[in-house]
Amino acid sequence: MSSAGQYSAFADAAIFAAVRTPWVDLGGALSQVSPIDLGIKVGREVLARAGIDPQAVDSVLAGSMAQASFDAYLLPRHIGLYSGVAQAVPALGVQRICATGFELLRQAAEQLRDEVQLALCVASESMSRNPIAAYTHRDGFRLGGEVQFKDFLWEALYDPAPGLDMIATADNLARRYGLSRKAVDRHACDSHQRALQAQRDGAWTEEIVTVDNQVFELEGYQPRGISLARRASAVSVDSHPRPTDLAALTRLRAVHPGGVQTAGNSCAVVDGAAAALVGRASASTRPALARLLASAVVGVAPEFMGIGPAPAIRLLLQRSGLNLGDIGRFEINEAQAAQVLAVAHELELDSTRVNVQGGSLALGHPLAATGLRLVMTLARQLRQHNLRYGIAAACVGGGQGMALLIENPVYRA
Repeated sequence: MSSAGQYSAFADAAIFAAVRTPWVDLGGALSQVSPIDLGIKVGREVLARAGIDPQAVDSVLAGSMAQASFDAYLLPRHIGLYSGVAQAVPALGVQRICATGFELLRQAAEQLRDEVQLALCVASESMSRNPIAAYTHRDGFRLGGEVQFKDFLWEALYDPAPGLDMIATADNLARRYGLSRKAVDRHACDSHQRALQAQRDGAWTEEIVTVDNQVFELEGYQPRGISLARRASAVSVDSHPRPTDLAALTRLRAVHPGGVQTAGNSCAVVDGAAAALVGRASASTRPALARLLASAVVGVAPEFMGIGPAPAIRLLLQRSGLNLGDIGRFEINEAQAAQVLAVAHELELDSTRVNVQGGSLALGHPLAATGLRLVMTLARQLRQHNLRYGIAAACVGGGQGMALLIENPVYRA
């Protein structure tokens, strides 16, 4: 694999605080909430937890993949304004599909080199509100003509360049790396079991904010707010992790004949949002959650898009002067089980250091928000176990991979 790609090193960047909503299943309690309002919720909460005046924020960076509300164009700006950030502070929309959360952090760290002192990064995704869309009927419908309304949530999984959906690209990796259906199902089972144990242990309690029905006021402007579905009054835990056994996974039919990927060993579809505050490490009066050291992003063949984390991690290590043995934990997004197993096989990763609290197969993958979740989960693991370095990585639809290197600021040798 080529080491070509984009590498960035950051000398003085840190994450001061990071939070997220619970990841809630498609059609669940968050299903009717605009991603803008989910983003405002975590934006306000991360500032409150850090004890930082919103007026101190110099930049707002926000991302969301689907057009999940009619005011979607305004998502970055409204998240900033309703989070209490000064009106004069600009907001920017960021998009790198499944690596959007990483890209938010990368761009924030890059902005610190200029006049920015503190950046608010927010990623929010409502998979439930993905539209049923039509792109060819602006001029109306012809008598007897074909009427095309399609499910954006499903159709967005298809890449017309290789003529494959994302599931098929994972099946390609299974064939390339000789991954059996049994091995893929076992990984999915392990992901659920690890996630359930982590949930019982309270591993995510510190990073999750309870979401309830509330109104967001902004003086001089219309109020916004959250109204939960299914008569819920509040949600405080991830809803998808559940008892799962290998036998049940084995009974599921493959999505494509002859393939290994099923609904059970592919990432869960969920709604959720996450936020992080990024600033200069040298300006912090208390230890940050993590130091941002470097990022790497690469392109790979679209038909094997899931392998993207492998060359991204290689580039990150080559340019930073570290090796795999220096990395205490890896959080690699589990788009599909075959995909993450192929990455682990390609890099010869020790499974005891990869996704030790389970991954997106069990928790779910709200596209834009996943990268922030991976980084905050990783940062807290490094602190808990006194490990110095960690890498978070994800594959990206269309054929990319991205990885971030972080450091535990309170590591003791």
